Amino acid sequence: MCSPLPNPCISNRRRKQRPKSPDHFKGLKQIHGRLLTSSLFDFPVLSSLLLRRATEFGSMGYAELLFSTTRCHPHVLLYNAMIRGYSYNGPHENAIKLFGEMPHRGLMPNSFTYPYVLDACTRLEGFGFGKTLHCRVIKKGFELIPEIGISLLNFYVELDRLIDGRKIFDGLVVKSVGLWNKMISEYVHVGDIESAQRLFDEMPERDLVSWNSMLSGCVRAMDVKGARDLFRRMPAKNVVSWTVMLRILADSGDLGGARRLFDKMPERNVVSWNCMLSSYTRCGKFRQALDLFLQMQSERIVPDGFTLVSALSACAHLGEVEIAKWIHFNLVTDGLQLGAIVGTSLVEMYAKCGDIDRAFLIFIKMVRKDVFCWNVMIKAFATHGRINDAMKLFNLMKKEGLMLNDFTFMSILFACSHGGLVKEGQNIFDSMEREFNIKPKIEHYGCLIDLLCRSGHIEEAQEVMKEMPYKPDIAMWGALLGGYRIWDDIESAEKVMERIMHSETSEGGVYALVSNLYAASNQWNEAVSAREKMEEKRIWKSTGHSVVLEAQ
Repeated sequence: MCSPLPNPCISNRRRKQRPKSPDHFKGLKQIHGRLLTSSLFDFPVLSSLLLRRATEFGSMGYAELLFSTTRCHPHVLLYNAMIRGYSYNGPHENAIKLFGEMPHRGLMPNSFTYPYVLDACTRLEGFGFGKTLHCRVIKKGFELIPEIGISLLNFYVELDRLIDGRKIFDGLVVKSVGLWNKMISEYVHVGDIESAQRLFDEMPERDLVSWNSMLSGCVRAMDVKGARDLFRRMPAKNVVSWTVMLRILADSGDLGGARRLFDKMPERNVVSWNCMLSSYTRCGKFRQALDLFLQMQSERIVPDGFTLVSALSACAHLGEVEIAKWIHFNLVTDGLQLGAIVGTSLVEMYAKCGDIDRAFLIFIKMVRKDVFCWNVMIKAFATHGRINDAMKLFNLMKKEGLMLNDFTFMSILFACSHGGLVKEGQNIFDSMEREFNIKPKIEHYGCLIDLLCRSGHIEEAQEVMKEMPYKPDIAMWGALLGGYRIWDDIESAEKVMERIMHSETSEGGVYALVSNLYAASNQWNEAVSAREKMEEKRIWKSTGHSVVLEAQ
């Protein structure tokens, strides 16, 4: 898994707060005392500054205490300071409540009030009230004030109303480079690369973020040629630029080009390394991935969770259990408090390397585990023949009210198939749509057909194939063929073999099975024909590969 590429245009949804410390509060209280003893607290400018500073330190309790002492002398400055504090720190509802209270206190909101109330609406996703505020802004003639225009723009784009946001953007008299970048980034985010490109072309000036945003757009559109052209024309590049270019080359399948670019990078961060690592593992280049991870360690690059997932995946597929254990005991620093994604990778790695007991031990001790982790453990139990344990885990998932998904049912149906649990498998399949509102996919039907064929219920399997809303794929015909082979029904098998021989499948295992079945019934010409068809299509049955045996 690749760590997320850094967003070149950071959202303005959250503003940074000043760090809190005891000294801050102590100094603030001393100033408060001075203002009280000198009667300066009655001056709205000074008291609002004190109130504003309290909210900036994140102390809304202390700010509320200060605000309560000023209510006998209400002033718009005080309300603005308090609304601003609630907008930044929450509860955001209180900002809107104070805004509604202002007219009842004889106060009129001004151009400094609206940006903070709009920001609170954005965080609350209050589209209806935000539209009402927009109307009031127009009636007051505030729409041309830059701060209010920017707040309206943020409001619409953050609530996925990009068309309305674009209207606000076009109406702004003064547009900073940051606002242009924000609009481009939003268009890229929704996949409207053409609009992003038009805005980029119209920009009066561009900065590095502008170029990186458009480069990210090329990644989104998988426009390798456009990305190369942009990258070549960039007046300056940073690590984000290089990493985004690395990503599009890798995603397009050009691993060689990605690696050459990676080696030329003047600066690499952990995201760059993760991008190259995950590209190798995603394409099955596990040895290259592990070598790159070891190089990363030699260069003392501190890995993150995404790094560990890629490295553990490579170890699992290569059977490098000793390196995997070293990663576990030396780099997984937070023990069993580790995140679900790294914990799941450890579970999967130990299971694939044959140590199912250690895999389960990690699983049960993990504090945070998502549904995917449960699915992996169920599949691991099934693969190791511990069907009862897989069933117990599945029933525990239901008992704890976890949100089961497609992969959960794939895993448990796989367990039923390999354990011969026909009745249980049929009940689970039937419960998918009835109890969990999950429509079975063709893969689920394939598992059910495989289960029925393995257990000799071939007629039932054929009925399922006739009634299912999908066209049978080659895996299903292969399962049916395997069932006939198990039960020595050569006549029925021949009908299926005839269908397979006239198909365009590239599954070497199916042709090998056909050939073996013909050979078993002394039909040597047909057996040779099946093998010749494999050679004509240049199809080869892959050699069996056991991670468990290698680990031993």
